[in-house]
Amino acid sequence: MATPSRPIPVLFRPLKGGRLVKHTLLIGFGLVMLYPLLWMISSSLKPEELIFREPGLWPSQVTLENYTQGWYALKHPFGYYLWNSAVVTALSVVANLVACSLAAYAFARLNFPLKKFWFAIMLGTIMLPHHVVIVPQYIMFSELDLINTIWPLVMPKVLATDAFFVFLMVQFIRTLPRELDEAAEIDGAGYWRIFIRVVMPLCMPALATTAIFTFIWTWNDFLSQLLYLNNPDNFTVPVALRTFLDASSDSSWGPMFAMSIIALGPIFGFFLAGQKYLIRGVATTGLK
Repeated sequence: MATPSRPIPVLFRPLKGGRLVKHTLLIGFGLVMLYPLLWMISSSLKPEELIFREPGLWPSQVTLENYTQGWYALKHPFGYYLWNSAVVTALSVVANLVACSLAAYAFARLNFPLKKFWFAIMLGTIMLPHHVVIVPQYIMFSELDLINTIWPLVMPKVLATDAFFVFLMVQFIRTLPRELDEAAEIDGAGYWRIFIRVVMPLCMPALATTAIFTFIWTWNDFLSQLLYLNNPDNFTVPVALRTFLDASSDSSWGPMFAMSIIALGPIFGFFLAGQKYLIRGVATTGLK
């Protein structure tokens, strides 16, 4: 009696013409997107005089000198600027999570005068370019004597000015059954208890999405940090990397590439740690 044949694993099944072309295009597009990162990694391992002389990815000479030089090239070791960025980013993430979740809960669950009007105003701020508010914000923080401190970078997060995250969390909270809130009210829970004990535990995907995007955007924010941080003791990673380049003298390309690779480590780590929640939060936001 003939035994039934085993199904061929999906990985080894031959692709049809259309799928083969699609996969080939996707792989090619992925390689194009990865090329700048691969080139920067390769350049960080080359002697500085060969970086622009050998444009290929495979270095003819491999050295770690760029990493050692870049780590101690500035006023402080590069770990000092990593710590500054970590402090600013951590405070921004916590502030965004608390403030945006409170604002989102109010818009999604509470009733107050002109609720729809203020929600429309909040959505309108998403279309407002960041560069429009830079000058007024700088004047305000200058009058408060907060220039050259981290507070101009953190205080807007405390006030829930990132309307995108407020909207994202509003849409997520609206997907939660109101019966959960009503059951908690029957048990005597107030708004604060419902928010902390019922809504927030169910909003983990949206909170993780907010935390990941806030971390990436704050860690990579160059303009705001360059504007408000003038003292080298307060420099963060983006501003510190800028000091490797000098328009009037030689630029340290090798050390800058090496420190850029190190600076990408926390972003990749944070993203990979929360990737599962990020996909779930984006996929379920807006569904009712």
